Amino acid sequence: MALKEELGLKKDFASPAHEALLSIYYTASIMKKRADDFFGKFGLTDVQFNLMNLLYYESGKEGGLSQAQISDMMLVNRANITSLVDRMEKAELVTRTAHANDRRYNIIKLTSKGRNLYTKVEPHYLEQVKKVMSPLDAAELKRITGMLEKVRRTLQV
Repeated sequence: MALKEELGLKKDFASPAHEALLSIYYTASIMKKRADDFFGKFGLTDVQFNLMNLLYYESGKEGGLSQAQISDMMLVNRANITSLVDRMEKAELVTRTAHANDRRYNIIKLTSKGRNLYTKVEPHYLEQVKKVMSPLDAAELKRITGMLEKVRRTLQV
């Protein structure tokens, strides 16, 4: 169904660019709601899962990531990472320790509880990703990824 009908709009969009932008935004908001429902079943948020994913797959030889690295990878400011890590540390999903060579930096690592929860959730998550993206074939997925990269480049100027 076209976005105009989904939103119950009477008038056409001002331009195809405006329609496309609103379509991206509307799709993202639906995805966010679905993610909240999905991750809520596991007592997580999408942001917590994202952090767990980074720690699981991107940790260096020390087995963790600095808060600065996490901030860069998650594209949020360090203050937000601090409160996120605080909540996850309280839930015993991650630990925070001072960096061995520079005590100004904290290294965040998954706990065994966090690792177990992540490995429990990840297969279900990947199944949902596959289901949501199933209407698109491999070439379409590649094209949409490329198109969104172009839009992000424009936004990052």
